[in-house]
Order: sequence, then C-alpha cells, then structure tokens
Amino acid sequence: MWETSARLLRLLSLLQTRRDWSGAELAERLDVTPRTVRRDIDRLRDLGYPVLATAGTAGYRLGVGADLPPLLLDDDEAVAVAMSLRTAVGGSITGIEETSVRALAKLEQVLPSRLRHRINALRSVTVPMAAGGPTVDPGTLTAIATACRDSLCLRFDYRTHDGTGGVRTTEPHRLVHTGRRWYLIGWDVDRRDWRTYRVDRLVPRTPTGPRFTPREPPDPDLSGYTSRAISTSAYRYQARFTLQVSAETAAERIAPTTGTLEPIDEHSCTLRAGSDSLDELAIYVTTKGFDFQVHEPPELVEHIRTLTARLTRATD
Repeated sequence: MWETSARLLRLLSLLQTRRDWSGAELAERLDVTPRTVRRDIDRLRDLGYPVLATAGTAGYRLGVGADLPPLLLDDDEAVAVAMSLRTAVGGSITGIEETSVRALAKLEQVLPSRLRHRINALRSVTVPMAAGGPTVDPGTLTAIATACRDSLCLRFDYRTHDGTGGVRTTEPHRLVHTGRRWYLIGWDVDRRDWRTYRVDRLVPRTPTGPRFTPREPPDPDLSGYTSRAISTSAYRYQARFTLQVSAETAAERIAPTTGTLEPIDEHSCTLRAGSDSLDELAIYVTTKGFDFQVHEPPELVEHIRTLTARLTRATD
C-alpha cells in the first residue's frame, strides 16, 4: 500500500512538470507497466485530479478541474515560490500584493521547519527596492502565457509609445520580464514580422485562437533580442560605440533596457543604443564614466565633434 501511494505521488509530480506525457514515458519513469500506469491514473481521477487522455497519442495531461488540487513541490521549488511571493508585494503586477500575502500565509503554514529557516535567512538579508513605472494586470499575463503555451493566436488592443491605438493579431511566443516591465515577443500576422510589445499597453481580446504551428524564434537569445528591440531598433538613430572597459564592468551602469553590450575582449566592449535625439545619445554615453569611441551613425559622429569643440571653447 505504501509503495502504491508513493508511486501515485511520483506520478502526480510528473504530470505537474510537463503538459503532455505518453503512457510509455510515464511507465518508463515509474519503472512499471503501462497497465499499472492506467490503473494509477484511474486512482488519481478518483481522488479528484482531472487527468485527461490526449487524443491520438495514447497519452495523459493534467487538466483543469473545478477545484485546485494539491501541488507537489520539492524543497527548492517551495523556497522559490515563497520568496517570489514575498517579493511580489513590491512587484510590477497590479493588485498582486494582497493576494501574495494570502498565498504566502497558506504556504508557510505547511512548510517544514527546515524550509522556513532557509526562507527566513534569505528574507533577513534581502532589502527590496520599490521600482516605479506602470504595472500589469495579472489576468493579462495569464491570458498571454496561456496563449504562448497552447500556441493560440492572440488579438489585442495596443497603444504605442506615441499614444496611437490599434488592434494587433499575433502568434505569441514568449514573455520577457526586465525587472520593471513585461514584454511579449510574437509574430505579427498583419506585418509578417517579429515584434516586441509592452504588456502594460495591451488589452487581450477573447476568445483566443485559432491554433498555429510555432515558428523558429527570431534569435536563440531572446533576452538579448528584447534588449535590442526596446533599446535600439525602435529609434530613429541607432548608435554603435566602443567602450574601453569590459562588458561585465559596463553592465553595472548600463541596463539592458537602455543599451546592449557585446564583449570584444577583456578590456573593451561594444555598446549599441538608440534614440530619436543625437543630444540624448551623446549625453547618455558621456555620462557613463567610460572612455569611448563613437562609430555610427555618421550624424552622431559629427554631432559629437561639434559638441566637443563647443565644450572646449567654453573652458578656454
């Protein structure tokens, strides 16, 4: 009986880690026969877990039920969830503070003492710093994440940086969080190209669909792709500089939302940044405190020469 109960817990844990499992995969992981897997699936259903059979693949999926069933978390997962809930109080998702406190209270009530000690140790040495800027509705994040996971086309009302509104249809790929803002990377169906959208500027339309076949992402490094899209590509002037410091040192002062860094060697790196103003670019790179060379665009090279001459005359 104990062996069967332990196997049921392992089976439930597997179903919670991935969307679809074949019966053969589950049998191999559990070291049992497919027939035993089918019996254990029936036991989980009797306990109220909505385990669905997937059509055509002889597989299984943990579906959506009327109530939230118990979740199985290992030690590291439990600590990660608890710390995430603690930091969510000052996060960038609208209205999540009170909900996070309630969820954290329930979680801590059942945590073993060894995990509570780990969490309290982390909390005691962590000082949160509130970030300004717009927040995102949690329902919007959930709708986008579900569309990404299930490969469902997503239509939404979108407001651009200049306030222009419109309706976009996308094949959503991934959500990217910079620490202050959320971005959606998706294939814009009408523009037939990859686009990056600020999530706080969009309102999803329902229903979602139809399904689509996921495309190859625009770049294996989606973090770097997003950084370039929001810091450089969207602007009139796209500048390239060489900084006389390592990329690691430069990253301490240059956020990925304002510029992208590419190492050249251990003493220098390339900075790419964008702006609609040449003055902004000149001030931006000058005030970082690093020696640099400007390479492009030609207008910026000439503009910095003019500024250099003007500043020299100002000190004569």
